[in-house]
Amino acid sequence: MPPKIIIDNISKSYGDITALKGISLDINANEIFGFIGPDGAGKTTLFRILTSLLLADTGKAIIAGLNVVDDYKVLRTKLGYMPGRFSLYQDLSVEENLNFFAGIFNTTIKENYHLIKDIYAQIEPFKKRKAGDLSGGMKQKLALSCALIHKPDVLILDEPTTGVDAVSRIEFWEMLYNLKRQGITIIVSTPYMDEAARCDRIALLQKGEVMTINRPDQVVDSFSKKLYGIKARDMYDLVKLLRNYHECESAYLFGEWIHFSTSYEIVKADLEKYLKENNMIDVQIEKIKPNIEDSFMELMNRKEEQ
Repeated sequence: MPPKIIIDNISKSYGDITALKGISLDINANEIFGFIGPDGAGKTTLFRILTSLLLADTGKAIIAGLNVVDDYKVLRTKLGYMPGRFSLYQDLSVEENLNFFAGIFNTTIKENYHLIKDIYAQIEPFKKRKAGDLSGGMKQKLALSCALIHKPDVLILDEPTTGVDAVSRIEFWEMLYNLKRQGITIIVSTPYMDEAARCDRIALLQKGEVMTINRPDQVVDSFSKKLYGIKARDMYDLVKLLRNYHECESAYLFGEWIHFSTSYEIVKADLEKYLKENNMIDVQIEKIKPNIEDSFMELMNRKEEQ
């Protein structure tokens, strides 16, 4: 099958700030494709270009055979877009918002209810409540329902789970899996590395550039260093000490552990001695497996060294 989406050498600048630098990649039909990166990486700018809300400085994008600039009127009927900020009418009720967006696309809730049933059923008991009075998770479900009500071919979601509780995040991704099974191609951006593993493929973005494109497991497998989890009673001083250790490649705080990478197998006793000589108490050192965030940090460091 030909790719559903072709992004070809797209660049965009805002004055002296370069948001995107020659982004090129293909996204397959019926794929959940994730753009992973921190704030300022260029995710939102790219999504606005793909949804024809913003013009690129250079390059082009083709979605389902349609050019996002030349064919934008037709394309918008085939896209569902959920921006990062809640952008529905807060003074309208749940039902009124959904009816409004259905009407824009000349359809009705009844006609496409089967598409949003699993999502909308969770907020339908509150259909008379104003959208502005909903919880974060319910707002996201309403926004997704509005993006789906016209039965789009491609769904574009810009950080859909930001600010949402952990349970709602899990529920939201289960909804995305169900939509994929119905043949919808999904593009999603997120700053959460744990969500990257839920995608079929991911692109890691940093400062407007693609550092790698691959399946999540292959991104993890690309990690080239030895990795250790280290903790002690004083984590703040521990980071500084580890970064000054002669075999240190990187040391970053990950929850209750510091992920310490090195090119060589460390002698555990030597590292423990070094830390205890520098007044570290309750030192624990374990060899661990990398995750996507470890791979992202390694790629970012490699890029900065070039």
